[in-house]
Amino acid sequence: MVKQFINLEWKSFICSASFKTNLILKILMFVGAFFAILYFLALGVFAYYIIEEKIKVNPLKVINRGLIFYLLADLVMRYFLQKMPILNIKPLLYLPLTKNQVVSFGINKTMISFFNVVHAFFFIPFSIVLIFEGHPFINVLGWHLAILGLFYCNNFINIFVNNKDAVFYSVAIILIALGASIYYNVFDITIYSAPIFQEFYDTPYLSIITLVFAFILYKMAFRYFRKNFYLDAGLAKKVAIAETDNMIWLDRFGSVSTFLKNDIRLIKRNKRSKTTVLMSVIFIFYGLLFFTGSIEAYDGPFWRIFAGIFVSGGFLFSFGQFVPSWDSAYYPLMMSQNIRYREYLESKWFLMVIATIVTTILASFYLYFGWQAYAAVVVGAIYNLGVNSHIVLWGGAYIKTPIDLTSNKKAFGDKKAFNVKTLLLTIPKLLLPMVIYALGHFLHGEVLGFLLVAIFGLLGFLFKNKVFQIIEKIYKSEKYKTLAAYKEKN
Repeated sequence: MVKQFINLEWKSFICSASFKTNLILKILMFVGAFFAILYFLALGVFAYYIIEEKIKVNPLKVINRGLIFYLLADLVMRYFLQKMPILNIKPLLYLPLTKNQVVSFGINKTMISFFNVVHAFFFIPFSIVLIFEGHPFINVLGWHLAILGLFYCNNFINIFVNNKDAVFYSVAIILIALGASIYYNVFDITIYSAPIFQEFYDTPYLSIITLVFAFILYKMAFRYFRKNFYLDAGLAKKVAIAETDNMIWLDRFGSVSTFLKNDIRLIKRNKRSKTTVLMSVIFIFYGLLFFTGSIEAYDGPFWRIFAGIFVSGGFLFSFGQFVPSWDSAYYPLMMSQNIRYREYLESKWFLMVIATIVTTILASFYLYFGWQAYAAVVVGAIYNLGVNSHIVLWGGAYIKTPIDLTSNKKAFGDKKAFNVKTLLLTIPKLLLPMVIYALGHFLHGEVLGFLLVAIFGLLGFLFKNKVFQIIEKIYKSEKYKTLAAYKEKN
């Protein structure tokens, strides 16, 4: 049975319309995973001695104090990056397999994922060093098994988090609140969490608690998906009450207004697009890391323009990178109509322009941190409007990821959004404005740096028509590949 599942997974991979892109991505992911494993392995071997030499405190107590944040951060990272294979099992429903077999395979596959295995490269070497340094084997084993159980608890919790967004936002808010409370000396959660982890070491048999809890979560996950494992439940469409909104005020944009109205309706009515708007609002506060001086590493002139790009371009990056994927549900129908690509692309561009201007106005509170802070935001907005708005539309032609508008899953990105072409297009989006600013900064100061970045943005407006001609040709050349990719269900 397992062999049959693996065979199906392999066929799904090599028969994909984006097989070459996926192959390159897998290679890049393998290289990244290899270096991550090396980093965790080195940290596991030397962490004990580094803590002992630099901090001169019992290394185990230091690790126990940080474990609460490690576990919460692990849960957040899993939400963003860990793929849930249980969500890709619709084709299996037609094969002679029992429901228990399919559900078990999906859940068991998560147990051997990279997000569980990578932690072993830190905790196993660290546990061995503890034993080598004279800590009792039974105590270390009990502590290690307890931590293992907690990571598998995270694994199964993540299955529910991927289907209940409120859980994720709650965890993220708790993590941020706890970190901020420690930073500003309001409340230190580690005073209460560290003794609990220490107790797993002092009383080894207590590790059975986390293992039993992980087993209970496994059974809950199994029953949850087993109970909802039906075609009519999984494939049924939600019926909503139709609403009309003419949005006459958009008619001033001419023939582009039709597409603009559709995009605004899409944003208003769908879960995924609403999350994109929320993300762009969150991006406004990203500059607090750079303009307040709270993080010493970010306290520099070059980071200002980097922050300005992100503060003003939250909607541009989160929405623009998935054009035309927002329309993937009806893209084949749209391509069969007498529609000009130019008008379609300009409607997306106008939407990003409007959002960027609104975001820049909302970010005016950065004036409190000095004129340089808000100048970076304004200049970043000009560069986003003139240059980055074109680049994200260009990159969108190579991202063939259909979007489920009713789900928040992968709202922060998708692995298929990264390929060689899109990675190359990241250079002018982020690195180029920093280089331009650096030239002006070293030649005559920050004013010239800001001015040069703004000039490049204005040049983008000047050559807008020429750039759109190039982008339109790219979309036309990628048209049939995109249509084939959107037809894939798995």
